Amino acid sequence: MNNLPGWAAEVVSPLDTKIGLVLTELTPKRVVGTIPVDGNQQPFGLLHGGATATLVETLASMGAMAHGYPRRVGVGVDLNVTHLRAVKGGTVTGTAVAVHLGVSVVTYQVDVRDEEGRQTATGRLTCHMITLPGMGEA
Repeated sequence: MNNLPGWAAEVVSPLDTKIGLVLTELTPKRVVGTIPVDGNQQPFGLLHGGATATLVETLASMGAMAHGYPRRVGVGVDLNVTHLRAVKGGTVTGTAVAVHLGVSVVTYQVDVRDEEGRQTATGRLTCHMITLPGMGEA
C-alpha cells in the first residue's frame, strides 16, 4: 500500500488478498486501487465480473471506513455493477468517488478502467454506517 492511513493495513480482507488488490489512494472522498486480470479470469480468459464487483465494493467500503474512522464503518446494502468492456490481460484500476457522505448512509460511484484508460465497468455501492462494537456512538 502506498501513502495510506496507518489503519488501512489492518483491515485488508482475505478476499482482497486473493484478488491481488493494491490500494494507492484512500480518503473519505476518493479511493483508488488496482487488481490484476491474471488469476481473476472466468473460464474464457476474461476478467471475471465477480472480481470487478469485489473491486467496486472494496474501494467504496474502504472510503466509507475512512469517512467513519475510527468508530464507524460502512456495511454494503446495495451494490450495482455494469460491465461495459471485456478485459483479457494487464490490470484494471478502480476509482471510487463519494456521491453522498452522510451520518448513517454513504454512497460511492466507482469507475473501472483498463491500462489504456478505457472504461470497462461502472458501479455504485451504498453503505449503512454502523458503530463498531465497544466503540460507543461517534
